[in-house]
Amino acid sequence: MILLKTSQRLGYFPKLEEVPAQIVNYIRDRMKLPVETVPGYDKPRTRYQHQTAIRKFRGIQSYGKEAQRIALETVQKAAQVMDHPADLINVAIAELVRQNYELPAFSTLDRLARHIRKSVNDGFFEMVFQRLGIQEIKRLDELLERGESHYSEYNRLKNLPKKSRLSEIRERLDHLAWLTTFGDAKPYLEGIPPAKVSHFAAQAKALDAREMKDFSQDKRATLLLCLIYRAQTKTRDHFGTLFIKRMASLHKAAKEELERIREQHREKTGSLVLAFTEVLQALQDHPEDAEAGRLVKEVLASRGSIPDLLVDCEAVASCQGNNYLPLILKFFRHNHRPVLFRLINALRLDSTSEDGRLIRALEFVKEHQNSRREWLPDEVDLSFASDAWRRTIRVKQRVGGYQIARRHLEVCVFSYMATELKTGDICIQDSDDFADYREQLLSWEECQPLLSEYLDEMDFPKQGKEFVQQLQEWMNHTCRTVDHKYPDSDAVVINEKGEPELKKIRTKERTVDQKHLEKLVLERMPERSILDILCNVEHWIGWTRHFGPLSGSDPKLEMPTERYILNTFTYGCNLGPAQAARHMRGQVTPKMLSFVNQRHVTAQKLDQAIKDTINEYYRFDLPQLWGSGKTAAADGTKYDIYEENLLAEYHIRYGGYGGIAYHHVSDNYIALFSHFIPCGVWEAVYILDGLLKNKSDIQPDTVHADTQGQSTPVFALAHLLGIKLMPRIRNLKDLMFFRPFESVRYKHIDILFTETINWKLIETHWKDLLQVVLSIKAGKISSATLLRKLGNDSRKNRLYKAFRELGRVVRTVFLLEYISNLEFRQQITATTNKAEAYNGFSKWLFFGGESIIADNDPEEQEKVIKYNDLVANAVILQNVVDLTAVLRELTREGYGIESEAVAALSPYMTSHIKRFGDYVIDMDNAPEPPEPQLILPLGL
Repeated sequence: MILLKTSQRLGYFPKLEEVPAQIVNYIRDRMKLPVETVPGYDKPRTRYQHQTAIRKFRGIQSYGKEAQRIALETVQKAAQVMDHPADLINVAIAELVRQNYELPAFSTLDRLARHIRKSVNDGFFEMVFQRLGIQEIKRLDELLERGESHYSEYNRLKNLPKKSRLSEIRERLDHLAWLTTFGDAKPYLEGIPPAKVSHFAAQAKALDAREMKDFSQDKRATLLLCLIYRAQTKTRDHFGTLFIKRMASLHKAAKEELERIREQHREKTGSLVLAFTEVLQALQDHPEDAEAGRLVKEVLASRGSIPDLLVDCEAVASCQGNNYLPLILKFFRHNHRPVLFRLINALRLDSTSEDGRLIRALEFVKEHQNSRREWLPDEVDLSFASDAWRRTIRVKQRVGGYQIARRHLEVCVFSYMATELKTGDICIQDSDDFADYREQLLSWEECQPLLSEYLDEMDFPKQGKEFVQQLQEWMNHTCRTVDHKYPDSDAVVINEKGEPELKKIRTKERTVDQKHLEKLVLERMPERSILDILCNVEHWIGWTRHFGPLSGSDPKLEMPTERYILNTFTYGCNLGPAQAARHMRGQVTPKMLSFVNQRHVTAQKLDQAIKDTINEYYRFDLPQLWGSGKTAAADGTKYDIYEENLLAEYHIRYGGYGGIAYHHVSDNYIALFSHFIPCGVWEAVYILDGLLKNKSDIQPDTVHADTQGQSTPVFALAHLLGIKLMPRIRNLKDLMFFRPFESVRYKHIDILFTETINWKLIETHWKDLLQVVLSIKAGKISSATLLRKLGNDSRKNRLYKAFRELGRVVRTVFLLEYISNLEFRQQITATTNKAEAYNGFSKWLFFGGESIIADNDPEEQEKVIKYNDLVANAVILQNVVDLTAVLRELTREGYGIESEAVAALSPYMTSHIKRFGDYVIDMDNAPEPPEPQLILPLGL
């Protein structure tokens, strides 16, 4: 029976002496056998017979030649895109289980994965090397040689941009010019999957020149070419970001200039108003034309000469309204113009829609960029620009009709280029972040094999017409239900303007029992240091096994587990290598800590360690009282970073320069996934991405968010992905309610609706919507990338229009439920409050370095946030272990504990956690195995 139950779980037959005592005791109890019964076999033949019988019962086959062939072919295919041995082993295990084969020993699959991985990679190395000529190989090898500055050019490949100054753009342009001296690296790497190229580039980035020289010539050349290719691609990405930021700064400067001019002209405005008042008074008192004219001239003469007054009038008129656009030229024409033209000329730009007006205007501008003429013929289509811009650019001449003001045209085109780069309507060829998103989508032919399974999973109809009918029925039913319940509702009142006024949600006060239980628990929570907690969690789940050299080989470190724990503590608490090493009694040096972080840990490996922590947490009963795990909240919090950083932006809402740690937190308090994003980015694009990238056992189907989640494209994509988007709504009066049909009317809530859904638009683009969502589910494009292209500023994109219309349906249904259901709003508020509480808890653990992220590398910044998540989740897990033990102890002592009181507790307790002092690690002091069951008098 032990062999049966363990093989069902493990996929292979373990040695009986390796089976944990808890499992043996459990099975023995269920079989009602005496305690003294000891499992074992007197004869090996009996064990063999039992294994044969179990295989037959389970319908599986033993691992033999056929299974070995299947594993080999599976790993061979996976190794074309994957590189880490653990990933290859997991693929082999999944396929063997799927085909009902018994799993071999781990060492068998480990050897197989490493052998095939090496074989595949060697094949790639040789293929690339054969394409290189003698001069190219020599040029690559010269990269690793030290120059007069005692540094090799190899370090230049890792160069990162700083703040978006003009000087930085010039340096980046020179950097790209240097990178292009190696030629286009892409043809040499043809045939290597993008995932492999990224991995080889990351490996090369983590190594120094001396270590690169130790590789074989073909491997060294391939890794260098991958790094060059990624450097060329990322530099073009940097240009896109730099261009957008510089144009934004020009617009900001022009707005400030307009305000300054207004301030200067306020005195002139007052003087002109007084003069005009006196003129009107003279006309009123002396209606005769001759006398009136004389008095008007006297009044004006007393105020200055008529030409001066005309100048003052023109000056005041120029700063009326909010048209700051003509003022941009003042800041553009000198330093910015040559640099931005050089930047634009260094890129290959294209339109991602059929609308090519802006690209044609750009070509016109580039054609005349060296012209000295102030006016150009009226030969460019300006219909892409606003009326304010057209009035500024296109000026009627006294003779010859209209002409184009060349310099204003340049500013206008560059401004729209920045906007459309941001929305994805313009792409940069051979880039990543600004690439043509259409090329990342699956073709319709690739979508068709996936279509049936997806539609069944989502319970969507097969045809667009039927899908629209399903939406119509859902929307109409919701509208009528809310309309019917409105007279009896105390959750909302609709005023005479058609604006819903919501009943305020009252905060629930904690009961006496809840406060008493919290006091008892805090008194008994054992004091622990953060390092001790990380060690305990390592003993329980072995999370450090995910760390190791980027090459995939075994770590050549002395005591690697201890090193990984110290490294996680150092970066997760933001101490930094130098500061942490000072408090570790000589256990490590700053160089050791920095080495482990750079060479052994990636963001992906941190995600895997976090996943293990989440899964262990989910085994416990206690979190089930806090939430089901079916809902999560997305929320961001600002972290300070240095200004000399392309990511750094000033954020008005958060105050100061920095980036945003955007967390997805489950309703049972554990953090599922995090991104680190610029302050200026539209946070809504990451609402869904975190759920899709979360690979833990906790899989929410509902996500709450703050005001950022109100966008219609986000609602649409969430619906297609099977995710319920339920944001906390602010400025409800500014949001539109759409009625399903123009002819339909409602008795009580009809005043809410202002527009009607365009169902034809959704039906027409049904295939386009499916193509997008299937591409996301297949991993071809991320939801964040897509939503960035579907921002509120995108109007040319046909996908934007389709997503917006579908989103209007979904958001209207949600808004009706939101305003009519008080409990609904309370649930959203409670879950988003947990995410906000997690922000404070994780920052409490981020106590080093004055809470400033010191690294300027975006990849390292992302890692710091994930390190912090790993530490925070480890503390949360330890708190749940200790809370469970304390509650069991209180129950044994006879305290009456209600489930409601326990549900009011939180794992974000910190009063018993030690953050400071000497940091000493002791892996020999193994903790007791955690007991996940929580036994309360009323049960769970």
